[in-house]
Amino acid sequence: EGLFVLLGAGMAAASHPLLYVKLLVQVGHEPLPPTVGRNVLGRKVLYLPGFFTYARHIVEVDGKRGLFRGLTPRLISSTLSTITRGSVKKAFPLEDMEHVSNKDDVKTSLRKVVRETSHEMMMQCVSRVVSHPLHVISMRCMVQFVGREVKYSGVFSAIGRIFKEEGILGFFVGLVPHILGDVIFLWCCNLVAHFINTYAVDDNFSQASVIRSYTKFVMGIAVSMLTYPFLLVGDLMAVNNCGLRAGLPPYAPAFTSWIHCWRYLSAQGQLFRGSSLLFRRAPIPAASFPID
Repeated sequence: EGLFVLLGAGMAAASHPLLYVKLLVQVGHEPLPPTVGRNVLGRKVLYLPGFFTYARHIVEVDGKRGLFRGLTPRLISSTLSTITRGSVKKAFPLEDMEHVSNKDDVKTSLRKVVRETSHEMMMQCVSRVVSHPLHVISMRCMVQFVGREVKYSGVFSAIGRIFKEEGILGFFVGLVPHILGDVIFLWCCNLVAHFINTYAVDDNFSQASVIRSYTKFVMGIAVSMLTYPFLLVGDLMAVNNCGLRAGLPPYAPAFTSWIHCWRYLSAQGQLFRGSSLLFRRAPIPAASFPID
């Protein structure tokens, strides 16, 4: 378990700059002007700065250490999540079932997938609830870049401030869409992968086992795109109306619920904002800017 904690912390630290830039894009902070580029058809279009350009801007403003703003609470959140998953797995062990892959045993194999997914869902939901308060603190520490605030300067001071201003519920803003996204992701990914492996992959094919081993991975990428709006809404709710510029107009109105946030983003056509950090088209028609 200690090894998993260290690996999780290392992955969190290595990926933090990417998550940091993604969050700033999610809240709608665009400090750099778009540039003219060409799409695959050769037409001139406006592109917003990608990850590397955005990260370079952060370094210019805050230095290299600035790329790791909010890392400490994120590491604590990651550690809590890993420990919680391990504790739940030990407290509620999943009974082993025979490996089944033949079409003659579809009912048995489907029952196995349902049991495993239910167990995984329980672990994910519990770990999400336990780690979410630190996730909220991490999000708020990062978006302070927008308004150059110092309201959330440390983990313990942030805990006290949130409890004083918002009460215990302040630690769980944005939790519901995150959990919904996790649950939908797990069930869609596991069930679709199961049906593909059962009905689409022929057992007589020499590479059947190799294909089956990659099915869930490929489905995970596809399903993560479909559930991305839940991640976006959850992150925006975590910073909305908390006294920071990134959570107030003109970036966003004060949302009354995550459903209000979802509807607002849907009306703006922004439910997938931040899903791509490499080729980001500016939300402006090509005809509205000069193409000299």
